[in-house]
Amino acid sequence: MAKRSGLGFGIVGCGMIAEFHAKALAEIRGAKLVCVFDLVKEKAEKLAKSYNCTAYTDYKKFLAHEGLDVVTIATPSGAHMEPVVKAANAKKHIICEKPLEITLERIDKMIEACKKNRVMLSGIFPRRFNDASIEFKKAVEKGRLGKITMADAYIKWYRTQEYYDSGDWRGTWKLDGGGALMNQSIHTIDLLIHMAGDVKSVRAYADRLNHKRIEVEDIAVAILKFKNGAMGVIEGSTDCFSNEGHPAEVQICGADGSIFMRDDKFTAWDFRKKMASDKKIMERLGVKAAKGGAGAADPTAIDFKCHQRNFEDVIKALKAKKKPAVDGKEARRSVELILAIYKSALAGGREVELPLKKTPRRESFR
Repeated sequence: MAKRSGLGFGIVGCGMIAEFHAKALAEIRGAKLVCVFDLVKEKAEKLAKSYNCTAYTDYKKFLAHEGLDVVTIATPSGAHMEPVVKAANAKKHIICEKPLEITLERIDKMIEACKKNRVMLSGIFPRRFNDASIEFKKAVEKGRLGKITMADAYIKWYRTQEYYDSGDWRGTWKLDGGGALMNQSIHTIDLLIHMAGDVKSVRAYADRLNHKRIEVEDIAVAILKFKNGAMGVIEGSTDCFSNEGHPAEVQICGADGSIFMRDDKFTAWDFRKKMASDKKIMERLGVKAAKGGAGAADPTAIDFKCHQRNFEDVIKALKAKKKPAVDGKEARRSVELILAIYKSALAGGREVELPLKKTPRRESFR
């Protein structure tokens, strides 16, 4: 870590998501975007000009930039491992977009490289950092739900054919790593297991029902058995048309309470034992509208504020020399669950137990 005040950040990959990283960093005291990297010179220079930093097309020179402390990875999902390992070997801390990678083996290499070089690896799951998710987690940890009995996630989103056609990597196993689950639903799936705990086994079905020229699923349904005995469902799709987008939902029920969260608001905050704070929480975080949140129909509409909180958590962890809230091991969990769902779906709904021993085979839907 540099001796000067503040941390120097660099962004790898100057596509759409890099803008969220840059905007988030611009709002953080003690952080400065000092350089960006992309193989396409025009993309790197455009982002660098917008944020007054240095552009690189040579990754070795990028990593050698004076004052670079932390690298954020915004490349396609299946192109995370190589830049992460090189950054770790250069003794840079790393914040990596979801999914951490598309196979367990590649993720494990990333985690090992960071451990070997004693640098931090954090995944990006900004939905964990909104106010509703924080209150949700507190209630679960306090035992307000009692024994958890059901835990569900619903992500009924929409993506146009033009979205998939906009990049050669989109909708491919090699670089996207999957479809509606791995790319869009992973945020909500991460929240589900963050709140309800690890999954013991899954049975699933998935298909490509609407989109063309992609290898991966645009719809999937999975039945879950959790290690704590609860049961649940995941429904994820990019086939559910809506002009404004349907909200993503996490619903968890227990013997003593139920919490239903729609995007970053609650539709149910109901407990056997009431607390004085419950009314204020619903006044502040209760749902007031039914339209979908950012990203449900338009991926460019995502707010960067929770990315900012995600990054601030890493900065705080670095200063305290502690693990970030979403370290490599934590970010790996949702990928493993999604891979188990794919394994079951491609085997006609056969039950698959977790943990997985290795990444299962993947093949095109239809």
